[in-house]
Amino acid sequence: MRGLKLGVVAVLAAMGAAASAAEITVSAAASLTNAFKEIGAAYEKEHAGDKVQFNFAASDPLVQQIAKGAPVDVFASADQDAMDKADSLKLLAAGSRKNFASNSLVLIAPLAATLPIKGIADLQQAAVTRVTMGNPASVPVGRYTKHALEQAKLWAAVEPKAIYGTSVRQSLDYVARGEVDAGFVYATDAAVMKDKVKVIATVPTETPVSYPIAVIAAGPQAAAGRQFADYVLSSSGQAILAKYGFGRP
Repeated sequence: MRGLKLGVVAVLAAMGAAASAAEITVSAAASLTNAFKEIGAAYEKEHAGDKVQFNFAASDPLVQQIAKGAPVDVFASADQDAMDKADSLKLLAAGSRKNFASNSLVLIAPLAATLPIKGIADLQQAAVTRVTMGNPASVPVGRYTKHALEQAKLWAAVEPKAIYGTSVRQSLDYVARGEVDAGFVYATDAAVMKDKVKVIATVPTETPVSYPIAVIAAGPQAAAGRQFADYVLSSSGQAILAKYGFGRP
């Protein structure tokens, strides 16, 4: 009888664990790909049964997907503008928006490039014909880039040479494959392909490169989404972000 009772308890415990398990969907900026994959794996180890599914892309298209009803629990953006758009559409759970990381904008070139580019001013050279950057209309890194070039009074000279990427990772790939002369990405992206690209210079930005995270109000796993967002902000999550080159919020 005692063995039967123990068996019933074990079955009920297993059923309870299964019932409490959650599949959390996180839409995150492309530049977070490597760090968030590791954070997701670490989160799953600490939350038995939970699974974290990621959707990585440029921040603005992610907002559009969520606005159209995509079942997303957490949104992490590469700039405040994209999160502001999500907020204006009333997509965010009240009080859940928090900054969790920072980054820097860098100018990179293919590792084997021989053009004499030492800074953004050199992009005006006639020999420089193709410069990749995110599309300012939809990609945060593109907005940071455009503002930086405008501040340096170089936008008019560089814009005609622009090869727009749909995300920062597409621009990184263009440079890594030697399809452009130079490109603008985040420092953390350049670090992912140190064997294929070189950093020419860190580009000052008037607006700091900061990353906000928020829970989606209509998300199917809102409670679990809050737990994941909290984990990103925890010492464990911050340590993983630091490992990939992200700064503190």
